[in-house]
Amino acid sequence: MTTRVPKELRDQVRQRASGRCEYCCKPEGYSLYSHHVDHIIPLLHGGDLSLDNLAWACFQCNTTKSANIASYDLETGELTPLFHPHKQKWDDHFEMVNAVINGKTPIGRVTVKILQINHPDQVETRQKLIKAKMW
Repeated sequence: MTTRVPKELRDQVRQRASGRCEYCCKPEGYSLYSHHVDHIIPLLHGGDLSLDNLAWACFQCNTTKSANIASYDLETGELTPLFHPHKQKWDDHFEMVNAVINGKTPIGRVTVKILQINHPDQVETRQKLIKAKMW
């Protein structure tokens, strides 16, 4: 199920995120594909087209997240929701060490795993941006 996000709403989502992916924090313009509007809770799971349910996401985070809303945390074995960028603080759930983003909580760990936030290409991009003082 795909719903086109109106341009005005898309622009509001982008502006609120300051042009950064709300999951991995990658700034726009540093990947092959443009950032997308992501339904935090997909329409398939009862989400809507409201500003509160939309996040600015890089292509990699958006496509790997797909319609996922939760996963099992490997440490606790518990079914855990993915990070919600408008209800939770990034720093509470993640930390970055040498361009690798680590989950500090079950929410952070399942989000890193499902969104493949530490895919080698993602880490390499972060390393280059950090070295260029653009992160």
